[in-house]
Amino acid sequence: MSLNPPTKVVDTDILVVGGGMAGCGAVFEAKYWCRGRCKVTLVEKAKLEKSGAVGMGLSAVNLGAFTEEPDDPKPEDFVYYVRNEFFGIVREDLVYDIARHMTSTVKLLDSWGLPIWRDPKTGKYLRTGRWQHPIHGESYKAIVAEACAKSADEIYERVFVTHPLLDETVPNRIAGVVGFGVRDGTFYVFRAKAVIVAAGGASLVYRPRSTGEGLGRTWYPTWASGSAYAIPIMAGAETTSMEARLIVVRFKDGYGPVGFPYLLFRMRSTDVYGRQWEPLPDEAREEFKKLYGKYAEAKPTPTLLRVLVTERNLRDGRGPDIMQTQERLKTDEDIHLLFEDYLDMTPTQAFLWAGQNIHPEKRPSELVPTEPYVQGSHASPSGMWASGPADIAPSEYKWGPNRMLTVEGLFGAGDTVGASGHKFSSGSLTEGRIAGKSAARYVLTQAKDYKPTISNDTIERMKETVFRPLEWYHKNKPLTTTPETYTTNWFEIHPNYLNWYQLLVRLQKIMDEYAAGWGMFYLTNDYMLNRAWELLGMLEEDFRFAGAASLHELLRVWEFYHRLLVARAVVISMMHRKETRFPGYYINADHPALDEQNWHVFVNARRDPKTGNWEVYTRPVIHIFP
Repeated sequence: MSLNPPTKVVDTDILVVGGGMAGCGAVFEAKYWCRGRCKVTLVEKAKLEKSGAVGMGLSAVNLGAFTEEPDDPKPEDFVYYVRNEFFGIVREDLVYDIARHMTSTVKLLDSWGLPIWRDPKTGKYLRTGRWQHPIHGESYKAIVAEACAKSADEIYERVFVTHPLLDETVPNRIAGVVGFGVRDGTFYVFRAKAVIVAAGGASLVYRPRSTGEGLGRTWYPTWASGSAYAIPIMAGAETTSMEARLIVVRFKDGYGPVGFPYLLFRMRSTDVYGRQWEPLPDEAREEFKKLYGKYAEAKPTPTLLRVLVTERNLRDGRGPDIMQTQERLKTDEDIHLLFEDYLDMTPTQAFLWAGQNIHPEKRPSELVPTEPYVQGSHASPSGMWASGPADIAPSEYKWGPNRMLTVEGLFGAGDTVGASGHKFSSGSLTEGRIAGKSAARYVLTQAKDYKPTISNDTIERMKETVFRPLEWYHKNKPLTTTPETYTTNWFEIHPNYLNWYQLLVRLQKIMDEYAAGWGMFYLTNDYMLNRAWELLGMLEEDFRFAGAASLHELLRVWEFYHRLLVARAVVISMMHRKETRFPGYYINADHPALDEQNWHVFVNARRDPKTGNWEVYTRPVIHIFP
């Protein structure tokens, strides 16, 4: 392996970083609206066909069509739902913008060959719950990736983007990104008029529940390293709602989703004593009304509070909660449907049942709240602050083209864009389409004469930065007696370098014990948050000692650094919000109640790309719909 790999410079008009659902939507739509007048390039760190959170499959279009049928929900209904879900802290313009485009996305998926279930009587798309359509989704991502691949001018797979590039003559202007080939080590410099970041959110920032023999099993994919946030953060873009990390309730150890059994089979959950908690127990509802006001009485019960009840049952000795699967699985067809669902999207759940001799039709299964994740596409609003649609966004939310972040020419979609959760896979695909169309218009009008300015000195400096962990390891490995075991002995102690796993578990310990991880029952306080910030600062200082013995470990080192930046954004945002706005996701014991008078605001943060210093502040919540 060469320590001086070749450099490849790629020039394009629109660069899409990340080949998940949002990235595929961005490429597809951008190429359509370019009408042959601009070049669209995709860069993905894995393989397009199976990358992203949907790579393993999914059994539902979680955000479905909004039609003109009298009984079907309307886009504004979805806005009300999401607003209650996040206790009022939501960008209604962004949520509405996704919802009003969902019907066209579902029709696209249908035309591409996605097997969407239909009502045999009416022929309409079948709904489970109010918002989603069940599908046979083991090839969901592959189908979407095919449409993307046919649209892109160039696709670079197995290339990990590590850093953004800012223009050297135009302030606060994105000019491209850099990264490296994880198989051959080629150093890539992508120069672009517009960059759409559609990478993934973050798992493994917090200590996972699965350790030892279960190491590597999480609900949100382990390869999601927070690049959706780290790349814009390094560019100086503004974050929002990063304190609202996501906790989901899932089948214990297998992490199988629970929505399908709830919605299709109408299954119920109880504590270990058989007490049902949906709707909320009366005593819990009365307590929650005192702490969280009107949101405790919202219909349906917000995800935050349902998760909180599961956490309390576990903490108070009434847990774990148990899904009574045996009550609803009465026929062979029912059992087949349940197993097909998990084999479609979470095979480990079916494997776990088999491995533990659990027959869901005969006995119930345990549920558990997961470790926290940081992402903006599921039931959480973490992400970057983005400009809204021109026709409905208030002036305070509108400074550039739709979905442009606070850096000129830098767009976001999917997990990247914050304050607008509950988009899921199909909503992320839709937001990718929105960003792609917006970026195409921007490149063909405002940026048509723009040429990125990046000096050769900058390129060489970035190359040196990216490959320094490799060089540092090979320079220092003679000082250890066991260099050949480096790749297998994660706990090797060395005076001059830290390997990626040592860095990662140190991060997870800080976040779990001080920033409301599962080991602390999702509780924190002001002292612990300040201590977390101090320890994260030390960890970032020690990153200069990171060592990598191979290209794979170099990938892991930079994934760690992206997670570290995400952790810093999470903690500084949690420190600033002096209330408990997101119970179930975390509780600040020093400020346990909701404070609508002072904190009905967004908490946003920014890292200065020159100094690395952070600042945090609030932005107003403006409700568009009555």
